[in-house]
Amino acid sequence: MKIERYDIAIVGAGPAGLRAAQVAAAEGAQVALIDDNPRPGGQIWRQGPGVVPTAPLALWLRGTAPRVAVKSGAKVVSATGTNRLLLESAEGAACIESAHWILATGARELLLPFDGWTLPGVTGAGGLQALIKGGMPVAGERIVIAGSGPLLLAAASTAAQRGGDVRAVVEQASAGRVLRFGATLALTPAKLAQAVALMRAIRVSRYRTGAVVVKAHGTKRVEAVTIRAAGRERSIEADRVACGYGLVPNVALAQALGCALDSNGAIRVDDSQRTSVRGVLAAGECTGVGGMERAWVEGALAAYAALGIDDARVATERRARERWRRFGARVAAAFELGDEARRLPSPDTLICRCEDVSVGALAPHANWRDAKLHTRCGMGPCQGRVCGAAASAYFGWDVGAPREPFSPARIDTLIAAGDIAP
Repeated sequence: MKIERYDIAIVGAGPAGLRAAQVAAAEGAQVALIDDNPRPGGQIWRQGPGVVPTAPLALWLRGTAPRVAVKSGAKVVSATGTNRLLLESAEGAACIESAHWILATGARELLLPFDGWTLPGVTGAGGLQALIKGGMPVAGERIVIAGSGPLLLAAASTAAQRGGDVRAVVEQASAGRVLRFGATLALTPAKLAQAVALMRAIRVSRYRTGAVVVKAHGTKRVEAVTIRAAGRERSIEADRVACGYGLVPNVALAQALGCALDSNGAIRVDDSQRTSVRGVLAAGECTGVGGMERAWVEGALAAYAALGIDDARVATERRARERWRRFGARVAAAFELGDEARRLPSPDTLICRCEDVSVGALAPHANWRDAKLHTRCGMGPCQGRVCGAAASAYFGWDVGAPREPFSPARIDTLIAAGDIAP
């Protein structure tokens, strides 16, 4: 297999990855930009039918330099040392080598199971937004969006803009915490304006705090959902339910490369976005959830560090990063999961859909490894990305790193891995 070599290789084409590629290419580096989505933009700037690229993405697409090799629809299968990655795409397997890697792998949604969550029509909040941006029609559908964090409003706004009837936005954080967080938005006027615009997209009376989803009802698909607030339960008819409890950093590749994590499970980086592994940098939500603005700034800092640049531009970006880090800390404090969100669902509720493992089957075990050995939880195609995060939230378990391959791969791709192993 031919090995493609670049000065800088970036995994993830969201805001952090796009900015890193932009900065590196402008300085003359040969760059590879790798992403498993069909088009650049990540979740925040996801492209799809009828979706007009936002201004930053549109500018990036118009200004993409010849030095940036964009590899869309390519998933990372395995790491062969710290300087090579095996990829798989529709065109086949490929190996990318670089002295400098920038991980901009973002974050994934935290899905906490509840009774009936496997019914058709139930998705994550971010998952619903992605499906709508991808062209799924929701016009006229009754939608309930639940969980925690600003993503709920973003998903509700997207659904409402496409004709969905958003019946309720159910936030687990208390009204007091949400109001206090809202007051701090004065420190970031752009975020305040964004919040006001999102609230206008739905009726304020439909935004409910201190409440959680406890059950989805239906036969062939979801037909209603029960929410609980202040010890009382009520049912809301719904054709679609989207529930997500914030985001968790996507660190599987970083762990495979040997990068250290911080106490919050994010990739640990220094002031220049360097990880604990030489030649590997990280930027964006994989280093801590903090929003698009922080990711954009960190992408630039990672590229400057990889290029060995430390001038006034770097100082400016660092000041901006600190501002958005403080914003991220305020979000984390305001929407920290409470006891109601962490309450275990009924024992027969599935927690691992890949291997049909219930919450009750996990409860007797002491840790994640013990649970995996006895129940096969986390050993299916998703490699514990969903059930592992849920088990961590419910039981406080350290789920460790996923094994390679990171996702299901063709046999010819796995055979090719043997040809490039160091």
